[in-house]
Amino acid sequence: MGATLRTLVASCGARAVAEIGTGTGVSGLWLLAGMSEDAVLTTIDLDPEYHRIAKAAFSAAGIRTPRTRLITARALNILPRMASRTYDLMFLDGNLAETPQYAEHAARMLRPGGIMIIAHALWHDHVADPARREPDTVAMRQLTREISESPDWMAQLLPVGDGLLVAIRR
Repeated sequence: MGATLRTLVASCGARAVAEIGTGTGVSGLWLLAGMSEDAVLTTIDLDPEYHRIAKAAFSAAGIRTPRTRLITARALNILPRMASRTYDLMFLDGNLAETPQYAEHAARMLRPGGIMIIAHALWHDHVADPARREPDTVAMRQLTREISESPDWMAQLLPVGDGLLVAIRR
């Protein structure tokens, strides 16, 4: 999945990237690897321990502090205050139950031509099985359908990792 993130961020020349779900910084390192030296990654996670680990990982990789902005908070409390149409790419890998709301904010935050990448789009291969009715599975299935059918997005589901839904803002 990491190489795919690096390739997608490089392909659009992203200078402003937002990530929901910092984790330990692994996906952030891949995103940064595809970004230019003057581009900035803003990454949001609720867990301060994850941010401590991610900062150490960024530092060990030689990433300068001005290239990263780590926000420790619940994403849904921060996203409404972030600027509209200023991000080139958003990677959504936070709380699965909140992903549909993250996608709504991404629609506002991304510039035309910007890319939204949603992790876990296949959700353990359950999304493709209509017999699976767990709430997270149904929510991801519905979100994938809505984005794929929306005239506002050009979308493609990639069978990478646990699935990546890649959508370009029209």
